[in-house]
Amino acid sequence: MGEALRDAVGGVLRGKPQAVRLAVAALLSGGHLLVEDVPGVGKTLLAKAVARSIDGSFGRVQATPDLLPGEVTGVSVFHRSTEAWEFRPGPLFANVVLVDELNRATPRTQSALLESMEERQVTVDGTTHPLPNPFFVVATQNPLEHAGTFPLVEGQRDRFAIVLELGHPGRVTERELLLGAGGIPSLDRLAPVTDGAGLRLAVEAVRKLQCTEAVADYVVDLAVATRDHPEIRMGASPRASLSMLNAARANAVLAGRDFVSPDDVKAVAAGVLAHRLVLAGGPDLRGAAALVRSILDRVPVPRS
Repeated sequence: MGEALRDAVGGVLRGKPQAVRLAVAALLSGGHLLVEDVPGVGKTLLAKAVARSIDGSFGRVQATPDLLPGEVTGVSVFHRSTEAWEFRPGPLFANVVLVDELNRATPRTQSALLESMEERQVTVDGTTHPLPNPFFVVATQNPLEHAGTFPLVEGQRDRFAIVLELGHPGRVTERELLLGAGGIPSLDRLAPVTDGAGLRLAVEAVRKLQCTEAVADYVVDLAVATRDHPEIRMGASPRASLSMLNAARANAVLAGRDFVSPDDVKAVAAGVLAHRLVLAGGPDLRGAAALVRSILDRVPVPRS
């Protein structure tokens, strides 16, 4: 199923095999995805392709400074005729939810996502409502504009399993896009490769994939190296370590293997760790990714 999902999404978002692989790895690991990039490079297309490929419902939140938490989670409405409260679900109640320009929402509204992303539920007026399963959040933010934005706090960033940049397509890919290959025409033709039940089974299988103590120690060594690095003010949390292992398991599945290798950990490390690190000089995704790569070069790799 992993290869089929990768091929389906890759047929829509052409010319970005590494980004597609990481996005599918986030999905199969049971985590969430943050895409930080400029407008017009396919962030919305990626989220819609994932929803279509798993035959799931799609919800969208356009983040703005005046967006209220209830507009995301849902609200309770009182009916005079029945003298009863009725809960009206918000856009979070979908299998794949795109939160566009998340950093334009206020911290109060951003925090409305914390419970949903971690516990797969929302609590409104003291009543807890379970979210659909599967539940996959794809959030985007523009790295260039700072006016009218609210940087994500550490706890919010830590809820995302993987962060990635799409970048502009290559010349050949962009020409093919102009001629109708990929993009919206391919999305309209995309047939599902699985359903919600199939994806739930796949996520369970990924999390049970064989992992040796040596590979687990390697994950811990990388996390500890971020905590002890002089240029990093706040290193990776234990949640980050677990996300890195689960993403590595998903990467192994996409490579057609039934065990996790150190190469799988290295393939996902920057995407899993960079956005979680707080550098001494302030937030810097690309700088943090460069530091993660330097740590990968320095930390000994276990022998197979």
